[in-house]
Amino acid sequence: MNPVVISVCLMLALSVFRVNVVIALTLSAITGGLIANMSLDQTISAFQSGLGDGAEIALSYALLGAFAVALSQTGITDILSNAVIKRVHGKKNEKASSMVKYAIFGALFIMAIFSQNVIPVHIAFIPIIVPPLLSAFNKMNIDRRMVACILTFGLVTPYMTMPIGFGGIFLNDILLPALQNNGLTSATAAQIPAAMVIPACGMIFGLLVSVFISYRKPRTYTEKHNEATEVKQKGIDKKAVIVAIVSIIATLSAQLYSGSMIVGALVGFIILSFGKPFQTSQDSFTRGVQMMAMIGFIMISANGFASVMKATGGVETLVTFLQTSMSGHQALAALMMLIVGLLITMGIGSSFSTIPIIATIYVPLAISFGFSPAATIALVGTAAALGDAGSPASDSTLGPTSGLNADGQHDHIKDSVIPTFLHYNLPLIAFGWIAAMVL
Repeated sequence: MNPVVISVCLMLALSVFRVNVVIALTLSAITGGLIANMSLDQTISAFQSGLGDGAEIALSYALLGAFAVALSQTGITDILSNAVIKRVHGKKNEKASSMVKYAIFGALFIMAIFSQNVIPVHIAFIPIIVPPLLSAFNKMNIDRRMVACILTFGLVTPYMTMPIGFGGIFLNDILLPALQNNGLTSATAAQIPAAMVIPACGMIFGLLVSVFISYRKPRTYTEKHNEATEVKQKGIDKKAVIVAIVSIIATLSAQLYSGSMIVGALVGFIILSFGKPFQTSQDSFTRGVQMMAMIGFIMISANGFASVMKATGGVETLVTFLQTSMSGHQALAALMMLIVGLLITMGIGSSFSTIPIIATIYVPLAISFGFSPAATIALVGTAAALGDAGSPASDSTLGPTSGLNADGQHDHIKDSVIPTFLHYNLPLIAFGWIAAMVL
């Protein structure tokens, strides 16, 4: 039995039975190592050696969380929340309420996309913006699974197609060098977004199905009042809002100039700290770190899991199986490459971390099967993106859950992981396969 397949299936099963994701990743990694005939010491050593790879991501999320909390304290998020709730209370007929509902969806959709490319706070905006809106969601009987799908779409699709912000990291800093270093020397930065357009259409298809078919029916939630979901009715300090806007611009500029999310978040937080008492700034930082701590631990554990999977040699075994058993069957080979990519990313929880694992084998394999450069790009890029939506360890599902579960009524697995898996991974496989066949 292949250790990668067993480990991923075990991790998913443990997560479905509500075992903490960090524990599920750790147990699955140890199991995979032992199945691969590695000793316990070797498995633990491989797991620990990978933990450091997630430290930069964890620190980035902690600083982004601090920036997001400090940003919310300026009142800029209250402007949005108060406006939405006021409109919801003011609409008596169904048509008007429906217009407000879709306006909320549109706003969350835009914010999710902007969080990847324009204001690179990634998922840190979700636990700040979404909890105050839960009361409005409840009054309109909005199915939160739909909101999870909208947010996940905005977190994943931009980096697949837009070489700005996180997209620049994924497409230009990770995918392009991986392609060029493994045999596809003709690949250029301009080719990659074009090759990923067809797979991105699969994401659009899944989004439309989730909004207009799967979750359009009303769903009832219990109204719960707590500090996380209440919107404070207070006057807005115009000077603070101006500072917030300046900090957003500075964060984006610093991130683009330095290429570092850490630097960008640090610059934004420092700007927002001016004019605040020292203790208030300290509180913002502490709350931000606490908000993102679990996600950081999960990402660190996912890197340890990935390190063990590399050490087992299970990925190479899977790809060798493809090469020997699918010889002469290009269409079937493309499908199996995508499915294997799905398994790997579901376990690791990060498409960014998946590319270095699969590119070394997938690029020569795709060339040997006669795929064009554009088709090879689409295969590798889609195989890496597969599983980002739908993985219990992915920030693309953890982020929506962190906001939608503020009142304890949104289950991470049943309401974020499974819906996004069904609506995005399955269409991505189909559209990624089409891209490989027609490009």
